Amino acid sequence: MLSFDPSNNTDKENHKLLIGSIIPRPIAFVTSIAENGTVNGAPFSYFNVVSSNPPMISISVQRIKGTAKDTARNIKENKEFVVHIVDEQNVNKINETAATLPSDESEIEKADLTRTESESVSVPGIKEAKVRLECTLERSIELGENNVTDLIIGKVVRYHIDEEIYDAGRIDPNALAAVSRLAGSNYSKTGDIFSMERPK
Repeated sequence: MLSFDPSNNTDKENHKLLIGSIIPRPIAFVTSIAENGTVNGAPFSYFNVVSSNPPMISISVQRIKGTAKDTARNIKENKEFVVHIVDEQNVNKINETAATLPSDESEIEKADLTRTESESVSVPGIKEAKVRLECTLERSIELGENNVTDLIIGKVVRYHIDEEIYDAGRIDPNALAAVSRLAGSNYSKTGDIFSMERPK
């Protein structure tokens, strides 16, 4: 077994060890509104559930040379955003939104995604997602030396679930066909599913 001290690694080395080990990671496609009204959209794989009561999710947004990304800045200013689950049908278009654009250009328009109005927040979502979560900002935390990461905690205030994947309060994982992030340029589909009872 190899052993590494993170303090002796470069940022890149630590990044590779983490994203290669913690897999698969769900991908959130996040829409937010800039101060000038531009609707931005970007994918994030540092994303997960925080709590179900109240329903909360987390997104970790890495800064670029100390500068907050559009998504983190928009969410902090507007206090609202929408999270979409990336799936096999929308992953190619979502991937296009990962390109670096000026903050006054919309990644949604560049990727030819279809905007749809939200019910409980001012930020629109996209129609191409089977799961859409309207969120308000619960808390934003700056992490790391020199504040290199913005940890966004969002409270879910409205669910939108495609009826084709929903049955009696449950979501069919095969119908959702979520895509997960691995390391490098690699992604993963849901694959084989097995069941295991938790011990009592």
